[in-house]
Amino acid sequence: MTSSDSQPSPTPEIEPAALAPGTPAPYWWEDPELAAAVAEVEEFVATAGWDVAPQMFALVRTAELLAAQPGLGETLTGSGVFTPIAQDVLPVGDLSDSLSQIAWPAEVAGCVLVQEIVVLPPPAADLSARNEDSNRSDHVDNDVEITAAQAAAHPDRAEARLAAGVLRDAQSGGACLLRVRGKEDATPLRGADLAPNLLRALRATFQD
Repeated sequence: MTSSDSQPSPTPEIEPAALAPGTPAPYWWEDPELAAAVAEVEEFVATAGWDVAPQMFALVRTAELLAAQPGLGETLTGSGVFTPIAQDVLPVGDLSDSLSQIAWPAEVAGCVLVQEIVVLPPPAADLSARNEDSNRSDHVDNDVEITAAQAAAHPDRAEARLAAGVLRDAQSGGACLLRVRGKEDATPLRGADLAPNLLRALRATFQD
């Protein structure tokens, strides 16, 4: 490592694996190398503990980074296909606004965003459902704030760290890791279906 939504689906807990040529990707499938980079980023961010601001990481192909900077050879020993590079902390405010202002240079092959979220159990999912219709009104911002307040006040809420990543050359999919606060020793949830809207927003940062 070098430095420079709310309701998860019941994703199968599987290890990312390569698909056979011509095999359609399941909705939860993750690129193995991207999934490894997402896990590395989440582990790095976890060292700072909880209650931290969202942070973005650029993914650079390790081989290209070593070709450009041979002096990093010892530092990057054992690195995967992608090397995460921490970016400046995102500004306080609406995350979608911050993402819409991001433009990556050509050498960036992908990105990973880590943020803390509130997750609710399935019986509480009607909070989001009830607000889908109201979000079509002229008071979208206010409705989103109400939904967030309801989720934060729910007695069965849980806090979690969500890491989500995409690749520049992928038109769909991505990789996600969700770790519930207080369950650091438990196996985190994995799967590209955990945060499809966020993955779409991340892919948009690579569009011209």
